[in-house]
Amino acid sequence: MSENGVFDLIVIGAGPGGYVAAIRAAQLGMKVAVAEKRLTLGGVCLNEGCIPSKALLDSSELFAMARDRFASHGIGISEPELDLKNMMRRKDDVVRKLTDGISYLFKKHEVERVEGSACLKGLNSEGLHEVEVVLSGTPASAGQQSLLEQHSDVRVLKAPQVLLATGAEASLLPGITFDGQVVVSSREALAFDKVPEHLVVAGGGYIGLELGSIWHRLGAQVTVMEMLPQILPNMDRQVADALYRSLRKQGIQFKLGTRITGVRRIGGRAIVQFNPGTGSEEIDCDRVLVAVGRRPVIAGLGAEELGIALDERGRVVVNGDYQTSLAGVYAIGDLISGPMLAHKASEEAVVCVERMKGQRSVVEYDYIPCICYSWPEAASVGRTEEQVKEAGIPYRSGRFNFAGNGRARCMDETEGFVKVLAHAETDRVLGVHIVGPRASDMIAEAAMLMSFSGTARDVALTCHAHPSLSEALREAALDVHKEAIHA
Repeated sequence: MSENGVFDLIVIGAGPGGYVAAIRAAQLGMKVAVAEKRLTLGGVCLNEGCIPSKALLDSSELFAMARDRFASHGIGISEPELDLKNMMRRKDDVVRKLTDGISYLFKKHEVERVEGSACLKGLNSEGLHEVEVVLSGTPASAGQQSLLEQHSDVRVLKAPQVLLATGAEASLLPGITFDGQVVVSSREALAFDKVPEHLVVAGGGYIGLELGSIWHRLGAQVTVMEMLPQILPNMDRQVADALYRSLRKQGIQFKLGTRITGVRRIGGRAIVQFNPGTGSEEIDCDRVLVAVGRRPVIAGLGAEELGIALDERGRVVVNGDYQTSLAGVYAIGDLISGPMLAHKASEEAVVCVERMKGQRSVVEYDYIPCICYSWPEAASVGRTEEQVKEAGIPYRSGRFNFAGNGRARCMDETEGFVKVLAHAETDRVLGVHIVGPRASDMIAEAAMLMSFSGTARDVALTCHAHPSLSEALREAALDVHKEAIHA
C-alpha cells in the first residue's frame, strides 16, 4: 500500500480495460492503484455481461440438445427437467472463480485495489492529478463542495497519470424506464428466477439475440423487435440473413422495421406498444428486455467539470496515445469511439500503458473480430462485402458450406458457411465471415492471418487437421480461386 497515496498510475474502473491496464502497467514497473466501486473485479463484462451470458448460453444449449437432439445420436433419455436455480448457481460460480482470479493477479503484481466511487479533482501544487475515492459503504451527496468535507471515509490518490476505464451502461428507449422486474436490462435478464412466458426483446443486436436465445431454449416465447429492417446491421449481410433464418426456424419471432413507442405495465405484466410502419399495435408479455445499445459511463467522474472533451455521442475524445484533452488523463474501452467489445478494451489497455512507457504499440482496429454467440454462432473480422463494394475495391469471394465439412456432419451441425473476401489483384484477405458451429473459435485464425497481411493462397497452402471445422476456412480460401476440393 502506498503510504502517501502517490502512484505512477491510477486506473478508474476494473473491467476488461481497467484491470488489464493495471496488470500490464505493473509488469512495466509502475506503481498502480485501481479504484472500482463494484465489490467484485471484472466490470460489466465479467459480472453481468460476457461471462454470465456465455455460461447460460452453454447451459441452455445443452438443455435444448438433451431435449431435442439426443435421440438422433442414439441416446434415449426421459424428458429433461430444467433446474433453473442450479443453472444460475453454476453461472454465478463461473463468475466468482474468474473474479477471484483477477484478485489473485492484483496481489501477484502488487496492484493496489481501492473500493469506492472515484472522481477527478484536477492537478495539485505538485503537478499530480488527484482522485478522490468515496470508499464503499460511504453515502455520497452530489453537488456539494469537496468529498473530503463531506465524509471522513474518503481517500485521495495522486499520480502523474490517470486512466479512465469505466465502461458503458444500457441505453434506454425514449419514454421507457427500467423497473428491474418487468422492464429490464441485460443485468436482470441474466438472473430471472423463472422462465418468462413471453419475453419481448427490444433490439436485434448481439445482446438481444444472445439473451433471447437463452430464454427461448429454456421454454420462453421470444419476440425480437428491431427498428432497422435487419438484425446485426454491422455484420456481413449474407451472414446476418442466414442467422436470421436459422433463429426463425428455431421458433424466435421477429418484427423488423418496428419501433417500440411505449410500454404500459399492468401488475406483473406489460403491454408493449409498437409501430411496424402500418400503424400502432400492441403485444402482451411478462418481460421486456431493452437491448438497444450502450452508452459511456461519464457521470460522476469529474471529466466534464475539468473540461475533458466529449464528442457528439458523449464519448471521450482521445489522441493516438489515448490521452484526453487534459494532459496526463487517458481513456480507453467503451468510453471512446469504436466497437463496445471487451477484447477491444483489453487491447487498448495494453497499448495505452505501453505508450506511456515510450513503446510504440498499436491496436489493429481493422482486425478486431465481432461475434454473436447465438447458435449457430456468427463471427466476422475485416470488411463486409457491402463495405468492400462501397469502397470500390476489386475483390473475389470464396464460400464453403458446413454441409460439406466432415466434422460438422459428425457433430450434426451443418448449418452455415464460411466466406472469404480477398483483393482481386493482391489476393490479400479483406474479410472473413462465418455463420455456423464454433465460429467464435474459428475467427481467430482469420484475425491472425489478416494481421500479418495474409492472402487467400496462404490459407489454402496451410495444412488443416482432418476432420476439423477449420477445414471449412481453407476450402473457402480455395474457392476464392475456384479450387475448392469438397464444394
